[in-house]
Amino acid sequence: MLKNTMISGPKCPSCGDKKMVTDQTTGELFCGKCGLVVTDKIAETGAEWRSFSNDESNRTRVGAGTSLTMHDMGLSTIIGAANKDSTGKPLSASVRSSIERLRTWDSRTQAHSSADRNLRQALNEMDKLKDKLALTDSVVEKAAYIYRKAMEKKLVRGRSIQGLVAACLYASCRNTETPRTLDDIAKGINIRRKDVARCYRLIFRELELKMPVVDPVKGVSRIASIAELSEKSKRKAIVILNQAKEIGMVAGKDPMGIAAAALYLACISTGETKSQKDISIASGVTEVTIRNRCAGLRKMLNE
Repeated sequence: MLKNTMISGPKCPSCGDKKMVTDQTTGELFCGKCGLVVTDKIAETGAEWRSFSNDESNRTRVGAGTSLTMHDMGLSTIIGAANKDSTGKPLSASVRSSIERLRTWDSRTQAHSSADRNLRQALNEMDKLKDKLALTDSVVEKAAYIYRKAMEKKLVRGRSIQGLVAACLYASCRNTETPRTLDDIAKGINIRRKDVARCYRLIFRELELKMPVVDPVKGVSRIASIAELSEKSKRKAIVILNQAKEIGMVAGKDPMGIAAAALYLACISTGETKSQKDISIASGVTEVTIRNRCAGLRKMLNE
């Protein structure tokens, strides 16, 4: 965009020339011939959007929406990243270094109490796990909500942030029916499965969470993708699981275990060669569990 725009319209009161120049940064209208400033307060008639991030291409009329995944919910004021003054001129080196220091302290003072700092660290951990486990925004938003509720109930004090973050994410995955196991989340955050399970039981009990029953069909595509199974086997496994659900056979069973067993039986019926070990590695379920679940499913199919 040009900084100065030449317009023809009103005459210059000094020399009578019609070539008036508008400076869009300072808001001045002056004569292009003699330089007389006619007015220094021009109303901006263009689009009113601007960039609220370092990415200049992302222009919006307002800032980012509020979100539970930010410790201040995105409502705090920050010092912008652009090193320019109010007239649009670049800052001098000394002023720029002062502004950098101010920016640093501004970000440090966003979290006043230890609870704020704890929340900030927890939400940063969630953000890292979001990318590692390929989770959606809605899952992380729900996890942040659960973590805030845990803070209100004072469940955070004396417990590891990582353990509670992992537990909140697992609870969120269960709630939104996202197929992620305890092992996936424990591996992603690099802590023991036992610690995640302990924290999950705590928040489940104290916050009185209501969890939907996990549908084993949700885990089929994930196991099939890791084990590199065909679409035909995958569809056959879904048919087997739907039959099992109709007679109430999946109730109380580990969803990943029964999904792995259905996939194994589907491979046998479609003639695809996959061992129990391959499916066991892909699903994270032992071969013994797959064999036990297969026995039940075979009995159902033979009836």
